[in-house]
Amino acid sequence: MEMNEQLVQAITRAVIEQLQKQGASVPETKTADRSVQSLSGRTRMRPKHHYTNVVKAVKGTDPKEIVIGVGAAFQTEIRSTITGIPLDEVLRNVRAGIEEEGMVSRVVKVLDTSDVGFMALQSAKLSGSGIGIGIQSKGTTVIHQKDLYPLTNLELFPQAPLMTPETYRKIGRNAARYAKGERVTPIESENDPMVRAKFQVKAALMHIIETEQLDPEKGMIEWEGVQ
Repeated sequence: MEMNEQLVQAITRAVIEQLQKQGASVPETKTADRSVQSLSGRTRMRPKHHYTNVVKAVKGTDPKEIVIGVGAAFQTEIRSTITGIPLDEVLRNVRAGIEEEGMVSRVVKVLDTSDVGFMALQSAKLSGSGIGIGIQSKGTTVIHQKDLYPLTNLELFPQAPLMTPETYRKIGRNAARYAKGERVTPIESENDPMVRAKFQVKAALMHIIETEQLDPEKGMIEWEGVQ
């Protein structure tokens, strides 16, 4: 779908309406000779999450280990994906897929970026096997390898609304197979050109919530049962 100016304005208005419904402060500004609402100066959509007694994630040494890096709002400010799949279920399926292939998983929370590609790459660099999985809270997922460029991943699943629990299980399996050095058949991803338009506003809101929870000073923390 072409992202023209009219579409961008429509999305912005819809996002602002949602912000206002949630009590965010949105002042008026002048743009293109007319009064429009601006996101500048708005209040936070969610209170800042404060982590206590957390452990900074360190590089693993187990060659069977695959690190799963989850977003900053994962299981705290956001509890389910963009289509309502509980994030607990997402993690359970990814980990089950990894275990089915005889590998082990470790979950970390990424607090210094909300870009799923960088989340996955940083997770791969922590992983004992050199393979990592990045999962944004809205469900977008990437399988990455530690020595690849950020935008050159192993597999990308950009359309979160089309993801299912079984897809996440397959992602876990494929990540494990990459780690074992096996020949891997990429997961077939569905493509729906209408998904972007239907979920654009919700995706934007979820990304705002995720991004405002970043805490670069903490970086990456262990997330095994810590909530």
